[in-house]
Amino acid sequence: MTTAIAIKALSKAYGSGLKALDGIDLDIQQGEIFALLGPNGAGKTTLIGVICGIVNASSGTVQIGGYDHVRDYRAARNLVGLVPQELNTDAFESVLATVNFSRGLFGKPKDDALVERVLRDLSLWDRRNSKIITLSGGMKRRVMIAKALSHEPRILFLDEPTAGVDVELRRDMWAMVRKLRAGGVTIVLTTHYIEEAEEMADRVGVINQGRIILVENKQALMGRLGKSQLLLQLDRSLNTLPDALSAWQLELRQGGAELAYSYDARSDASGVPGLLRKLDEMGLTVKNMQTKQSSLEDIFVSLVSAA
Repeated sequence: MTTAIAIKALSKAYGSGLKALDGIDLDIQQGEIFALLGPNGAGKTTLIGVICGIVNASSGTVQIGGYDHVRDYRAARNLVGLVPQELNTDAFESVLATVNFSRGLFGKPKDDALVERVLRDLSLWDRRNSKIITLSGGMKRRVMIAKALSHEPRILFLDEPTAGVDVELRRDMWAMVRKLRAGGVTIVLTTHYIEEAEEMADRVGVINQGRIILVENKQALMGRLGKSQLLLQLDRSLNTLPDALSAWQLELRQGGAELAYSYDARSDASGVPGLLRKLDEMGLTVKNMQTKQSSLEDIFVSLVSAA
């Protein structure tokens, strides 16, 4: 698979002593949706800023489509579109003029058909002559996305793109992301809505304290670290766990009326049949049972807590 972005030994330190990035090594593949997850202050936005040429790195290299992002800045930057967290537009320009201007900044010839298609995809065509100042926050976010797409980038960065936006915009935007990926565009996403990363991403990277602590295929990650949990509601409460159940590492919940058992659902030796037999032998009746699969959020929290 072709590498769209290659990052080697990338660091960023500020005069205050803060080390926002600390020796980042990361390859992002062409045509994938890559979700970059991390707590506030982990370095997500700084990393995107360095790649997109907004923040100067202290050391290390970034190659975008084979171009060095410093030495071949113009060629590298032409490949990249960025939707930042902040809404940053000229309040008194029209939507159409703003998007056309962004395309022109990259030296692209005027293309009315392309701009119309982008605006229609984002439900902005009917507001094309409206001044930015008159738009709602959600509509302004759509304009930011349209600006980022105006020069037909091959790599699109979405930095918390759905924070504070309505459900309709979120749905429209993810439909567009899928369409772009189908056309070979690489998508790099940061989000606090981890369920979005779980639904959309091909691979997941976790950053914490300026370091990449994990990069893995999403399905492989959830298969390796995700656990199934069996919840058993008992006919009577237990004050403590009997010694006879110690082999299963159970957790008492609901005042002793529920047993929680975590296990690997892929393993032939999950331990569930043996546990149910043991409960029956002990005269403990299970009134109800249900299973729960770990989400990407559960995995993310455990990784960051352990780092």
